[in-house]
Amino acid sequence: MHTIVDAKGVRSGYRCGYCGISHGKISYGMWSHTMTVQDYQDLIDRGWRRSGKYVYKPIMNKTCCPQYTIRCHVLKFQPSKSHKKNLKKMNKFLSVGEIPEGQCDGEPMDSACQERGPEQDPSQLSASEVEGPIIAPTPEKEAETNSAAPEPPRQESAPPANAKASHSTPAPGVGADPNRPLCRKAKDLRKERRLQKEQRRQQEVEVPTPSAPTPTTPTTSNQPKSLEDFLSDTSPDSPLHRLEVRLVVVSFEDPEFVATFERSAALYTQYQQAIHGDDPSECGEAEYRRFLCDSPLEAEMSAEGPEVGYGSFHQQYWLDGRLIAVGVIDILPSCVSSVYLYYHPDFSNLSLGVYSALREIAFIRQLQKQSPKLCHYYLGFYIHSCPKMRYKGQYLPSDLLCPETFTWVPIEQCVPRLDASAYARLTQDGQAVDARALRELGRALVLYRRTVMPYAAYARKRKGSSDEQEVEQYAQLIGQPCAERILLYRA
Repeated sequence: MHTIVDAKGVRSGYRCGYCGISHGKISYGMWSHTMTVQDYQDLIDRGWRRSGKYVYKPIMNKTCCPQYTIRCHVLKFQPSKSHKKNLKKMNKFLSVGEIPEGQCDGEPMDSACQERGPEQDPSQLSASEVEGPIIAPTPEKEAETNSAAPEPPRQESAPPANAKASHSTPAPGVGADPNRPLCRKAKDLRKERRLQKEQRRQQEVEVPTPSAPTPTTPTTSNQPKSLEDFLSDTSPDSPLHRLEVRLVVVSFEDPEFVATFERSAALYTQYQQAIHGDDPSECGEAEYRRFLCDSPLEAEMSAEGPEVGYGSFHQQYWLDGRLIAVGVIDILPSCVSSVYLYYHPDFSNLSLGVYSALREIAFIRQLQKQSPKLCHYYLGFYIHSCPKMRYKGQYLPSDLLCPETFTWVPIEQCVPRLDASAYARLTQDGQAVDARALRELGRALVLYRRTVMPYAAYARKRKGSSDEQEVEQYAQLIGQPCAERILLYRA
């Protein structure tokens, strides 16, 4: 199985959805006809992202709003106060049907600003050239196709040099009265009073047994409530609403996907028109299919992978049998990558952007039990220069990808640098370099006349003007390991 791409080059001078500048956005794109999940994993670890079959990478030091790849460590994640508020709001809605009034307090979705790429595949590559037999290179010319390089290292967090000490000298005073009992938290006192009241009520209707005296003080656990505890918190025995989350593989050969396709497409249209103000011609069924159903990822099953396999999926949210939201995700060897979310406008006040992200984190934790190295949640791009798009940094602990060394740096180390400059080298080690940088262009693989060959062999066969500069730019952006695996189509 090969990844086959057709490079489209730099796209510049178009409107940025984050800052509104009409000619500020610059990116490099390529059309992917097929792609293995490992190749896509390696590409997003170099700052790439897909929109349908169009795969693109912002030119970070030139684009108006640099977009940094962000990932969350799901095994260490603990919901914040605002996350817990969101989960309680959803649980209350499911229990008694109450939807909060007013504006949605959830995070804004960056979906409206996502790169769409060409409306259709503009290349001249025919289906027969991709689907037909491909002639492998001969052993003496074959480029190395080793498995993906190990994950780039994550810089360990270190306290900033100017950090203040956590303890300060107390002000002089008489101090606490040693003859009085220590103060206790009001929450603990309320909990103890409730327990004692419940015990007294039970004693009024039951005869206490001398062998099992009722404790007078509650036993409290120091463990914080986990994300899974909040998600499984069922208040009444018979809640008013029932929410079901279904995982559906994105394939027109899958009966469940086909059966729900029209409802999913209609929901997408409703969302785009109501939330993003799209014209009906911009969000019809054809656009939905191209943007969120056409995926270059080849579905794969692996003995070391999760039971559902790798590839592109839709997580469908069904409320009492009604489809109200769909989260589009890619399950990859080391992560789940969030692609898009759309939902019914009637439920916007439930902050479904936040809720679905928390559900996806919990989902990855379940997958990690089956596939230990699948332990990260990629939320797409973090745009520090756009304040409303900083919400992704609230899913902690998180790392940002350095645009020069392609190593992961804890977000708390990155913020001071990004406060000073929209574009910044995030790695603090001034001597660090890109370990996967292009070294030998001649070893990059190309697909020429349905034959796989190194670029050096193709260059000798080629007639006419040289395309070395074009191929070198492409290979530099994907790195040496990917250049030696991915097939670049040459006409």
